[in-house]
This record gives sequence, C-alpha cells and structure tokens, in this order.
Amino acid sequence: MNGPSHVFKISGRAGSSGARSARASLRGKVVLITGGAGGIGAATAERLAAAGALVSLVDRDQQALGQVVSRLGGNHLATAADVTDYTSLELAVQRTVEHFSRLDIVFACAGVGSASTVSASRTEDLLRIVDVNLGGVIRTVKATLEEVTKHGGYFLLMSSAAALKNVPRANAYAASKAGVEAFGGALRLEVAHKGVNVGVAHPAWVRTNMISGASTRAGESRSLPWPFSIVSSTDTCADLLVNAMASRRRKVFIPRSLALMDPLRWLSTGPVWDSFMKPRAALSVSRLESHACVTGE
Repeated sequence: MNGPSHVFKISGRAGSSGARSARASLRGKVVLITGGAGGIGAATAERLAAAGALVSLVDRDQQALGQVVSRLGGNHLATAADVTDYTSLELAVQRTVEHFSRLDIVFACAGVGSASTVSASRTEDLLRIVDVNLGGVIRTVKATLEEVTKHGGYFLLMSSAAALKNVPRANAYAASKAGVEAFGGALRLEVAHKGVNVGVAHPAWVRTNMISGASTRAGESRSLPWPFSIVSSTDTCADLLVNAMASRRRKVFIPRSLALMDPLRWLSTGPVWDSFMKPRAALSVSRLESHACVTGE
C-alpha cells in the first residue's frame, strides 16, 4: 500500500532527566520504525522523539500514523507502507532519506500474532504470519541496508520470547520469530566489518492490542513458569528497546529476567518442558478445537 507522507510540527512531551542523559547518543539520529501506528512501535517512537531522535514511522494505517506523529513533537515523518510489499517499503525509505538526508537506525517492529492450532488454522493464515513477521523483517532490512550501512548504523529486529520456548498454539508465530533471530544472527556477522550492529529483541507478554482483552491468552501467560509468565507494560518495553538502540545491544530481553532463559533454552524446548506442557496443552487445544470449525487442507 502506497500513501502520501505527512510532516507534523507539534510540541510533545519529554522523558525523564535520567533517560535523556542515558540516551544522548540518539539525539539527531534518524530512526525508521515499521509497525509504528500503535502498540510497541508507537510507544518506542514517543521515547525516541523525547530523546531528540528524528522518527520515520511506517505502517499500513496512514490515519493512525498521523495521530501518533502528531503527539511526538518536532519534525517527524509518517508514511503508509506494507512490510509484505517491498516496493512500498522502498518508497518509505526514499521519503525518509529525502526528508532527513540520512537513515541511522531501523526498528523492524511490524508483526501479527496467532492463538490457534495448526489443525484449526487455514494454511494461508499460517503462512501469512510467517510472511509478515519474518518476510517483513527481511524486506525491511533489504530496503534499508544500503542507507544504514552508509552511516554505520544499527538494526533492531523484533523476535519474541516465543523463539525461546515451545508452547501450543504458537506454531507459525514461534517459527517466524525464531527465524527472525536466526536471520539477525547471520546479518550481524555479514555487516560487522562495515561498522553496522544488529540487535534482536525478545519480548514476552506485553500489554498491547495483540493480547488486550484476550482472556485465553492472559490465562496462557499465567500457566507458564517464571519468567515466561511476566506481563510487561508497553512503556517498560519501549524503554528497554530505546536503551538497546542507544547502546547498540546485541540482544534485549523483556523482561530483563528473560535473559536467563537464553542459554538455558534447552530446558524450555526439551523433554522436561514437554512433560510439563503436555497436560496443559491437551486442555487448551481440546477446548479451542471443540469450538473451531476445522477444515482439512
């Protein structure tokens, strides 16, 4: 989807003095965010603007983008584009560079969730999750790589705690997020000698529209062991992501305690984990599939 860009100049809020000091390196940096019309993307944009960064927001929803940018203050950009449409991403990058004369940081945040079993899902819906979450990251990186490389910039790619564990009903979503982590790891090695850094973000549960009001998903979070059960606010998530951009971190975990599971993921993907999850999975899967219209494909 192609759409016009809009520039807004309205006064906005500033962050705390401690945050401004810690994020001084972001002042004047141009940051492109996909999925910027709401949730984590919008919250992150607000903190970046408060830190003095110049934000280029990209999303399919031009009207929602305009509302977000109008809250930021300063000289920021909103462009309608779709991460499944490479041509529209190229146009968004072109407008960003034309407007700001550079591009320093890319936050590939756009994504969609899932809460169904393979049996109860349509094939095209499962594949769309992979295309948006993984394919969208790949397209975003490809469209921005040349400009970011020119300035020795930084990529932050949105993976998930789902890449660290096996749970029912996360199937294509978890696969896509594990793919983002693997893609980011390979990209990191390819661009390191060019002065470019690559980070991967692993948020667990975050209060956004993706899970708000979904009682079954909230119940699923409570059924998981710590730290996978922790639900973070959007503000906390955005703060950690902006700090990661400021320090060009390799990994960022939300909550921070999730970092403990990175080297121990054999626990959350192995036979002991399976034994813990199987009885819970049997209940949740049976409940979901008994109310679903299952079509064989």
